[in-house]
Amino acid sequence: MTEQALRTINTKPKGLSAPVAPPPWKNRIVGSGEERPDQLLSNPANWRVHPKNQQAALAGSLDTVGWVQQVLVNKGTGYVVDGHARVALALDRNEETVPVLYVELSEDEERTVLATFDPIGAMATADKARLEALLTDLMPADAGLQALLDDLAETNGIDGLIAEIRSYELVGGDHAAELDGYPYAERGYPMGA
Repeated sequence: MTEQALRTINTKPKGLSAPVAPPPWKNRIVGSGEERPDQLLSNPANWRVHPKNQQAALAGSLDTVGWVQQVLVNKGTGYVVDGHARVALALDRNEETVPVLYVELSEDEERTVLATFDPIGAMATADKARLEALLTDLMPADAGLQALLDDLAETNGIDGLIAEIRSYELVGGDHAAELDGYPYAERGYPMGA
């Protein structure tokens, strides 16, 4: 291609401006703190229902690890936007406070977040190999949390390996040779306990 042809291709037509960058995302977070769970207002538009198995897994996570996610509260309306199940469990356990992240949203924005926050997260897909590596050595003592992990493995088609590893009772090394090559399998450790 000639030099003149290249200049013609790389030249903007007269009268057109460069593309305009979109404005930066607004930070709607206005604070954080702790609140008594009985002072938090359940959102009347909350459409999520929390079945017993979800409550058991969440309670197991909170019992095992503790708080790692704040309850999301709209300062404008005072309503919980995300974290209804965590608040309900805190009330059941008579927890004195729960961690809260405050946002400032209009009522329409609040409804948008309420309708889309969890479903957007649920759109993520699993990397089977990474999930298998993550789950293989997780053996929580909590039954609700273990049921969640077992369901996660089954849903993603990796339950066979994990169930096989967890089914071995390795006391005395009866099956130790069979587990060579399995990640995180420890001889002498009762798997699935």
